[in-house]
Amino acid sequence: MTETSSPPRDARRIPGESGTWVFLFGDMLVFGAFFVTFLVERATAPEVFDDARTTLHIGVGVLNTLVLLTSSLCVVLALNALRAGMRPIAARAVAAAIGCGVLFIALKVYEYVSLGTAGHGPGANDFYLYYFILTGLHLFHVCLGLGALSFVLSQTRRRALARGADGFRAELSATRTALVEGAACFWHLVDLLWIFLFALLYLVS
Repeated sequence: MTETSSPPRDARRIPGESGTWVFLFGDMLVFGAFFVTFLVERATAPEVFDDARTTLHIGVGVLNTLVLLTSSLCVVLALNALRAGMRPIAARAVAAAIGCGVLFIALKVYEYVSLGTAGHGPGANDFYLYYFILTGLHLFHVCLGLGALSFVLSQTRRRALARGADGFRAELSATRTALVEGAACFWHLVDLLWIFLFALLYLVS
């Protein structure tokens, strides 16, 4: 007589909900279309685009990249701590990620003001038009991401208890865990999109 084997408890699964990934992939397609359009327009006037690129604040761009990479690391640490029931550590890690997001916004606003003061506004040429559209759209995603991280932070403070092998411990429901994971994935997308934007706008010559 054959026995039906049950799947292992630690089987790998995709974090979040399927709807979250549909949204994330759709978002990437939208940005991908913008990236292709930018490259096509750049090919029509490479000198104009390259001259404008040199006016960007490369130091601010690098710092913003490091800030977002740090924030993504904090989100990973927070998610692992939350799964392990270490809520104080998770809360501090999420708070640090939110702080990095706020710092990113402050640096981006500084860069916008500096470019505008120097006469490099959206109407200066096509490069600046695409620069402000692409980075502005990404900045909107950063704001949405901060809202998502604020939700994660609220979940680190929940006091729901569940019985485990080692007694009662704080634990999120499956639905809330999926929402937290989805929020974390969205923040990682924000980070990934910025890396592409940084390379496309600041480095490609």
